Amino acid sequence: MEAAATACYRHPSYETYVRCTRCDRYICPDCMREAAVGHHCVECVKEGQRSVRQARTVFGGAVSRATAPIVTYVLMALNVLVYIGEVVRPEIVDRFAVLGAALTGPDGEQYYYRGDTYAGYELTGIADGEWYRLVTGAFLHLPPDASFGVMHLVFNMFALWNIGRAVEVQLGRARYLALYLLSAVGGSVLVYLLAPDTSTVGASGAVFGLAAAYWVIHRRLGRDMAAVNRFMAGFLLWMLISAAFTSWQGHLGGLLTGALVTYGLAFAPAKLRVWPVQLAGGLVLAGLFAVAVVLKTSALTGG
Repeated sequence: MEAAATACYRHPSYETYVRCTRCDRYICPDCMREAAVGHHCVECVKEGQRSVRQARTVFGGAVSRATAPIVTYVLMALNVLVYIGEVVRPEIVDRFAVLGAALTGPDGEQYYYRGDTYAGYELTGIADGEWYRLVTGAFLHLPPDASFGVMHLVFNMFALWNIGRAVEVQLGRARYLALYLLSAVGGSVLVYLLAPDTSTVGASGAVFGLAAAYWVIHRRLGRDMAAVNRFMAGFLLWMLISAAFTSWQGHLGGLLTGALVTYGLAFAPAKLRVWPVQLAGGLVLAGLFAVAVVLKTSALTGG
């Protein structure tokens, strides 16, 4: 006696005698998925994938088969695009650079601010509520007609390319982006606190933050630190040498912020290395930056 013909649960017109070894439904070749024993249907495969816990690094980032450092690419592209904008519209630099406080005169020029305002002169900068400068200045670089010119952008992008890829793989995209932005803001805040009358641009603060993260990551993973220590010593030496013509405050602020953030990601107790706690920690740090800016603004303006 022949068995009654059965139909695939997804394709009723297809006769089949094969069943899913998990849910026992009939499946045709198009719906079969190889399993350790027999075959599974499409729904059972999806259900199994949802129940499998995704592997994560010790820092909480998801382990992905994808090797492309997407966030690093995007950050580099943004810096290059902004630089092209600077070339087309040079006034972008004065409008969005990290500037604590200055007076803009009737002639459009900027003058030092010493706590007093005058008729026809307007307060400009972070002290006047332009907090966006804390972020935008990190995506600007010296214009082509400056002494360092386009090499400012080239050096920073070269460092971002070399360090960023390694850090992004370990932290995961979201944590890596948060680290980059917090380091950039940390550098800008220290510039505001220590040198509010200077105008600064560049991704150096964020890059120094990534360099600190690179060192902390290798230490946490128990890697050979000899080469990493030499690398970090080179960065610190460059910070000292470049203090004569760059914003060492921005470099130091980014370095300290990057080290603090990554140390928290790496050495916090395991139960705290989950995204809600890490997000809360990032928000607390951002809040401390905001408090520092408010206090400095009050000191500058007497408000």
